[in-house]
Amino acid sequence: FSIEDPGSEENFVKYLNPNSLEILTTCYVEQNLKNAEPGNQYQFERLGYFCVDAKDTAAGKPVFNRVVQLRDSWAKIAKN
Repeated sequence: FSIEDPGSEENFVKYLNPNSLEILTTCYVEQNLKNAEPGNQYQFERLGYFCVDAKDTAAGKPVFNRVVQLRDSWAKIAKN
């Protein structure tokens, strides 16, 4: 969202972050994730928590949606 508290607004959709949709098509994951079930959740190292998409996942071609991004503590340290 582009504001701190979108729930306080009448039309929260107006405040969706235009950069929130990022589609990555050439990613690599462990082999056993090709059969991941929709709704299952995983943590991808240094990236965040992801949920298997129930709509777009197909047999052998899972789609993962990032639910929570991890904080990058090292970037903060390097900046200082």
